[in-house]
Amino acid sequence: MKYIFTLILMVLTTTVFAQDPMLQKPDRSLHEEVKSLSLAYNNELALNTDQLKVFEIKLEEFLIRREKIENTLEGRDKLEALYLLQDQETEEMKDILTRNQMQVYTRVKPSIQPITTVDKKR
Repeated sequence: MKYIFTLILMVLTTTVFAQDPMLQKPDRSLHEEVKSLSLAYNNELALNTDQLKVFEIKLEEFLIRREKIENTLEGRDKLEALYLLQDQETEEMKDILTRNQMQVYTRVKPSIQPITTVDKKR
């Protein structure tokens, strides 16, 4: 009886502490975009191999979120969500990049990953 209880407890604990399932299944359609963006950033930032791996994972995570926003929202709501997402991405990149790399990153990000604009409807 103790064995069954322990087994059930372990399964439930594993499920509760599991990571975000969206990030566990990489989106293959974004693979090329992640590679091209990371190459563009790497040309500016000179990332080491460890940084590059983590940087690509973080890029993919935010590209998945961006795609979801672009598919579900429109107009001003979409633009505000994209700006918020961009701020979150920049904040999380602070954990990966050095101070000098971060300064370059914030300077080149608008040209490498521009935010879409909202078309004015008349």
